[in-house]
Amino acid sequence: MFHKQPIRIAISGAGGRMWRPFMKVVTQSDKVMLCAALTYPGSKICGMDAGEIAGIGSLGIIVKENLEIVKNDFDILIDFTHPEASLSYLKWCRKHNVNIIIGTTGFNEMQKLEINAAAHEIGIVFSSNFSIGINLMLKLLEKSAKVVGQNADIEIIEAHHHNKVDAPSGTALTMGETISKTLGYSLSDCAIYGHEKYINQRKVTKPIGFSTIRAGSIVGEHTVIFANIDERLEITHKACSRMAFANGAIHAAVWLSSKKKNGLFNMIHVLNLEQL
Repeated sequence: MFHKQPIRIAISGAGGRMWRPFMKVVTQSDKVMLCAALTYPGSKICGMDAGEIAGIGSLGIIVKENLEIVKNDFDILIDFTHPEASLSYLKWCRKHNVNIIIGTTGFNEMQKLEINAAAHEIGIVFSSNFSIGINLMLKLLEKSAKVVGQNADIEIIEAHHHNKVDAPSGTALTMGETISKTLGYSLSDCAIYGHEKYINQRKVTKPIGFSTIRAGSIVGEHTVIFANIDERLEITHKACSRMAFANGAIHAAVWLSSKKKNGLFNMIHVLNLEQL
C-alpha cells in the first residue's frame, strides 16, 4: 500500500515559548517531519539540537540562524516569532516560492499589507490564533452578533502571561473585527480601549470595549460579553496549554500543502467553517 510521505517543515523561533509544544506535536505526527529549526542571528542556541532545547531528547536537527543554509531541506515554514522577524522570513519565502504559516501577532497595518502582497505569489495561512476552539468561537461570535449585537453592550476581555507585549491580543482584535464586520462597521470606528471606554463611549456609534490583563503564566483566555438590560450572553475560551496552538499550526501546514496554490488563508478556511 502506498503511504504518502510526511511534509517537510521548518520551524522558526527555536527556544521560544512555542518551541516545546511544537516539538511534542511534530514528534507525535506521521503527517509532518521536522527538517529545519531556526533561531535569530547570534543566538546562543545556534548549533544545538532542536529536541534537546525542548527537553525531549535529541532529534538530530541542528538549529541554524540562516534560511539559506537549509533552503533545500524543507517545503513549508511555520513562524511564530515577532513581526520584524516574520516579515524577514516572509520575504525569503516569497523569493524562493515557499509556503508559510504565520502565527505571529502585533503586526501594524502596513505590515499586514506586506503579507497580503506576498499571498499573490505564495500560499500563506495567517491567523492570530491557531486554536481550533478559538476559531469555532469566532463563528459563534458572528452568529451572536447577528442576533443580539445591535442592541447589546459589547465587551471583550482577554488575559495572557505577563511577558506578552501586544495588547489587546491579536485574537481579541480578531474577535472585535468579526463582530464589527458582522454589524456593518469598521473596528477602528468601534473599538474603545481600557479607561477610554468611560470617557469616549458616547462618541462611538457602536462601542466595542476591550479590557486587557497581563499576569503570571496565563496561556490565553478570551471572553466576549453581549449585555442587555435583562440578560447577557458570555462566550469564553480558555487555552489550557500552548499545545492547542501547535496542533492547529501543524494542521494548517498539512492543509496548505494539499492546496498547492497561492493565496491568503486563515483557520476558518483550514477548518472549513465558512458555511457553519
